Amino acid sequence: MDIINILVALSSIGFGLFGWVAPNYTMQVVDLKDGGSTMGKSEVRAASGGVFVITGMAALLIGTPAAYLMAGLVWGGGATGRLISLVLDGYTQKKMNFFVIELAVAVAAIWANASVLGLT
Repeated sequence: MDIINILVALSSIGFGLFGWVAPNYTMQVVDLKDGGSTMGKSEVRAASGGVFVITGMAALLIGTPAAYLMAGLVWGGGATGRLISLVLDGYTQKKMNFFVIELAVAVAAIWANASVLGLT
């Protein structure tokens, strides 16, 4: 389970770094447009970047099943939002690809740390 937890944390940090240090690239990948202010970049750095970088770093630093479970729940929140968008806003293959990745990371972390929930 340790390898799964470390991979979840490193995935959080790795994907988050794109949003944090390369907001223009991230905005291009997810089809976001600059509205003429710096607010769009700020949102990408925060929500797509900083949240995931700090989540992964915190899980590694704390190192408990509860910390890794929380990282999985953060990814689960992303997957849930993406699923709602698939249903309400329409299907695209890119959106589905992101959903599958988010769901896979979430399920792996939650499954690997199910003991925290009293499930094992």
